[in-house]
Amino acid sequence: MARPKHPQFEKTKTVAENRRARFEYFIEDTFEAGIALTGTEVKSLRFGQGSIVESYAEIRNGEAWLVNSNVPEFSHGNRFNHEPKRVRKLLLHEREIDRLQGAVERKGMTLVPLSVYFNSRGRAKVELALAKGKNAADKRQTIKERDWKREQARVMRDHG
Repeated sequence: MARPKHPQFEKTKTVAENRRARFEYFIEDTFEAGIALTGTEVKSLRFGQGSIVESYAEIRNGEAWLVNSNVPEFSHGNRFNHEPKRVRKLLLHEREIDRLQGAVERKGMTLVPLSVYFNSRGRAKVELALAKGKNAADKRQTIKERDWKREQARVMRDHG
């Protein structure tokens, strides 16, 4: 019997979203991972600053890392302020890391962050996707489907 799907992650405040990822990749599976942050990074994220547009995740030495994400320096931070584009550790279970590493190595998939948010307990989390890249034809098909759905909605609104 198949394992039941987990409910969508409870996001109370979304800080950053990578909307382009759903256009560029086929999303196979999603994971919720914690992020190891310093104090000024958390404050900066709470103010809604941060970007994951060009970021990706990778697995090195049995640990998951978020690379190329941008959390700007905290405006009221002092000399202990953080580096904006540093590599940040992702907190996942060892079994999840092994599964992700196997998919990346064997199937040629990539780990793409979809969003950064705070959950109901106030913890910073990353929604991480196991994804496969689309080629140009797939992207054109996605654009056609999106336009068709928009046209359907317009017709239903006008005549429904």
